[in-house]
Amino acid sequence: MTVQDGLPSPQRGKAVLVIVLGIAMSVMDGSIVNLALPGIARQLQAEASQAIWVVNAYQIASLVMLLPLAALGDRLGYRRVYLVGMVLFVLSSIAAMLANSLPMLTAARALQGLGAAGIMSVNTALVRLIYPSHRLGRGIAVNSMVVATSTMAGPAVAAAILSVASWPWLFALNVPLGLLTLWMGRRALPFNPTRAEAAPQFSLIDVGLNVLMFTLVFIGADYLGVRSGAAHSAPVLGWALLASGVAVGVVYLRRQWRLTAPLFPLDLLRIPVFALSMGSSLGAFCAQMLAFLSLPFLLLEVQGRSHMDAGLIMTAWPLATVVVAPIAGRLIGRYPAGWLGGIGMVVFASGLLLVGLRPEHATSFEMGWRLALCGAGFALFQSPNNHTIVTTAPVHRSGAASGMLGTARLTGQTLGAVILAAIYAIWNQHDGRGETIALCLAAGCALLAGLSSSLRVRASR
Repeated sequence: MTVQDGLPSPQRGKAVLVIVLGIAMSVMDGSIVNLALPGIARQLQAEASQAIWVVNAYQIASLVMLLPLAALGDRLGYRRVYLVGMVLFVLSSIAAMLANSLPMLTAARALQGLGAAGIMSVNTALVRLIYPSHRLGRGIAVNSMVVATSTMAGPAVAAAILSVASWPWLFALNVPLGLLTLWMGRRALPFNPTRAEAAPQFSLIDVGLNVLMFTLVFIGADYLGVRSGAAHSAPVLGWALLASGVAVGVVYLRRQWRLTAPLFPLDLLRIPVFALSMGSSLGAFCAQMLAFLSLPFLLLEVQGRSHMDAGLIMTAWPLATVVVAPIAGRLIGRYPAGWLGGIGMVVFASGLLLVGLRPEHATSFEMGWRLALCGAGFALFQSPNNHTIVTTAPVHRSGAASGMLGTARLTGQTLGAVILAAIYAIWNQHDGRGETIALCLAAGCALLAGLSSSLRVRASR
């Protein structure tokens, strides 16, 4: 089998279902616990500032291990990394479900994040092996649609579960779905193609530096953005952690510079189209998270809507994504991906601005079509952008490209969350001003992402 041939039709459908289930669970679990944090803190007798680590542990573990596990996938096989990640994800979900203390729950969430990193790090590389080349655009579109809708659906799914059950059931849902994914994955997922050259070396020192760099930067950003108003020492500690992360990063990247297949894929970032695509992804996901986190405050606190009404209005975003993503997949190859992504980000930015500059007493319909515009624009951008990232990299570096795709998404989302926390530290009245500023900044990030995407047209000539 060659990479261009993909998998035969019956096996391909099963493999796609495995990919969809795995990425939906791993992405959704990044935000599904947010609504349950107050109840978790009360039941486990913990402070709210300590309970937030139930979320942070998952995010940090996922972020710091994406690139190492992607490199391991290049060396040992994407299928193996994916399935082992799913095993760990299921086992850690059981541990989280049975946790009776906050340290135990936090540790289980860290292991769950590690399992999710195994799934997300090689997810797109597997998509490249599953689909034949002439249908790869549609495969990327399906993948992008699942990521986008899962990101938006997390709170809604959590609200539905918490309305009839307690928080451990948030993790119990992963067990049957994970076991089904494992059973199907062993039978359907493809093996890596035979390599003509030796597999890249895997340095534990570089893995440690990668983990330390991202951890220091993540925690430093958390202190600066989220805790800056909680303690006078938080800004000083935050800047110190950030500076330490940058220092570690300098040492780490200097070690990577001369390697032919580095853990942090500098070889791919030297390709102008790949680098511009990564910049576009970073800006787009930063804008998405700014909007995603500020919208509940806008709908619930500023406009005084019910949870049901707010949930229905926000559904317009993922619904538009579901409609437009397959169309975007069919446009790949017919039109330059740089233009498709640029137009998508302009549409996305327009939707964000229209939400930010909404009428004072906007109706549900007026809010809904604006959010639908956001979802449509993001879908038009994401599929062509991800397709470019995947196909620009050589086949033997598909894992590295897949890992960078996930790293850009999580880094952009983290940056968006920190920016919003800083905005709310200044404008904390929830009278609409902070939300408007956040949405306008999100539109600015989207426009920068669109500019970066459009520059790919010139870079590819």
